[in-house]
Amino acid sequence: MPLSMTKDVFITCAVTGSGATQDRSPHVPRSPAQIAGSAIAAAKAGAAIVHCHVRDPETGKPSRDVALYREVTERIRDSATDVVLNLTAGMGGDMVFGPVESPLPFNAQSTDMVGATERMRHIAECLPEICTLDCGTMNFAEADYVMTNTPGMLRAMGQMMTDLGVCPEIEAFDTGHLWFAKQLVSEGVLTSPALVQLCMGVPWGAPNDLNTFMAMVNNVPTDWNWSAFSLGRDQMPYVAASVLAGGNVRVGLEDNLWLGKGQLATNAQLVERAVGIIQGLGARIMTPAEVRTKLNLTKRAPK
Repeated sequence: MPLSMTKDVFITCAVTGSGATQDRSPHVPRSPAQIAGSAIAAAKAGAAIVHCHVRDPETGKPSRDVALYREVTERIRDSATDVVLNLTAGMGGDMVFGPVESPLPFNAQSTDMVGATERMRHIAECLPEICTLDCGTMNFAEADYVMTNTPGMLRAMGQMMTDLGVCPEIEAFDTGHLWFAKQLVSEGVLTSPALVQLCMGVPWGAPNDLNTFMAMVNNVPTDWNWSAFSLGRDQMPYVAASVLAGGNVRVGLEDNLWLGKGQLATNAQLVERAVGIIQGLGARIMTPAEVRTKLNLTKRAPK
């Protein structure tokens, strides 16, 4: 199969995520000021899009607090740095079962299951240009945890995104998620061309190998826009693989803490490394304004 390399590439920086990385690196931002500051630094390094979760400023644990999202959003919008804002809408679907011989009742301390409107409350409040839609239910590498996204929940959340004028970034962790995303477009819940993030090597989703990666790529409709990432040491190889396969790239501390062996990274450093790889392949880095035009995004003014 001939290469269909991307000539104009946009970079997304996933700034902090919701994983338990808060104590593994001093560079993982916790407070809204730290998250916004790291996002702005990533934008200055070349990221056109910043993908943001929020965390409890004291503990670093993932949060759905709308006030924290609003502070991050306002700090980024009030800065002099232009960047496309992408907020997660993946929180609120965490189901943690009891032990294998008595799975019910759920683990009340860890389970966080709320309705579609509550999961979308910070999106409706902050109106980012993009928000994520995890397009399926999936087991992660935790014994009793399930990321829960039913077809009904996804239809409801997807329609809310469309009605709000916020572009959904479809998070596809396996080929079935792409199948359902195409169904949502066919039903008119989402519009086409859609935006997809291919999430590779996340246990237990699509395994991290190039055959599976190309199967995912080949399941994305040709007129859609897509990006991809992988985890840890494979983050930078997937920058090259994504560009060579015709897509865009995602890097950041949500997916990888390391710049090299024994060297903890900042978000800006990871973006700078991606910029070097992309330009070394002969491609050009897109600006936020160009991404808005390409993806038909609406920039929200500071409030």
